[in-house]
Amino acid sequence: MGLSRKRAAELLRKFPRRRVLVVGDLMLDRYVYGAVTRISPEAPVPVVRVVRENSMPGGASNVACNVRALGGRTAVAGLIGKDAAGVELRWLLSHADVGVDCALMFAGARTIVKERVIAERQQVVRVDFDCETKWTARQSDKFLALLAIELNAADGIVIEDYGKGAVTQDVANLVLATAAKRRLPVGLDPKEGHDLDFHGITVATPNRREAFAIAGVADPGAKDNPLADRALRRVGEILLDKWGAENLAITLGAQGMYLTSRGLAPRHVPTRAREVFDVSGAGDTVIAACVTALAAGAKFSEAAELANFAAGVVVGKLGTAACTPEELLNHMRSPAE
Repeated sequence: MGLSRKRAAELLRKFPRRRVLVVGDLMLDRYVYGAVTRISPEAPVPVVRVVRENSMPGGASNVACNVRALGGRTAVAGLIGKDAAGVELRWLLSHADVGVDCALMFAGARTIVKERVIAERQQVVRVDFDCETKWTARQSDKFLALLAIELNAADGIVIEDYGKGAVTQDVANLVLATAAKRRLPVGLDPKEGHDLDFHGITVATPNRREAFAIAGVADPGAKDNPLADRALRRVGEILLDKWGAENLAITLGAQGMYLTSRGLAPRHVPTRAREVFDVSGAGDTVIAACVTALAAGAKFSEAAELANFAAGVVVGKLGTAACTPEELLNHMRSPAE
């Protein structure tokens, strides 16, 4: 495929004129950083002496922050609790210039928080505070009304489904109907075990584990050459049919990405990572870059390769991170350029 830096720069210059709406489960990521000098006398676990803490938007919120970091305009649509974490998340998003008019705070809901303890650049443990929240009929009606307004202002849409309750069939139906009417690209980051009808999406970006689980196929293990992986090819065909999707980008970690589109032979994009410190949020970067690029007029192959370079930047950082246009273009530099 060979996306050139010149073409990538041309696409990135269009990003500030595109608005991507991210619909899904909004989360707060907390990080506790410290050092380990001894083992606890109470149990065979490391004692982490805390040096600093910070918080940042996670889940669907991180996808929006990735769109913003790449230069695009963005907003989120989802549910958060009327709690301290919800207030903090809305504040972080607003200060990142992410629209929060459709980030609804409801009593009775609990903001999803994922807390990671990191020592010596290694994640020691992750603690999740989450539960699936059920919408009341009144809450659902309010959310759908505000979502319709946001959809009409969007140039592209991401459905970020973690199976925590924000993405319902009614939400998916409204998103897909509006996108079809306005001819907007729709990206899906799916969750296994949350089987909704997403027929008509533009692209889905599951990882290998998710792809096999959603397709209902046992994974026999990866082949050295993804294009020679018959099981992977079968899964791609099943998912294209299941979702009525135009394109599929299955992320393969160190092997890069497996791309398949209707009527075209599968393609493989090797990883663009130079160093890997933390894969947290790399999938968020992929779908954010891919859908924003499609909204900017990129072909799918161009959007996928741009997303692959962006992910290569992000995994070289510690913690939930994003990629800027400058970082992406610098990452693409090579003697051939």
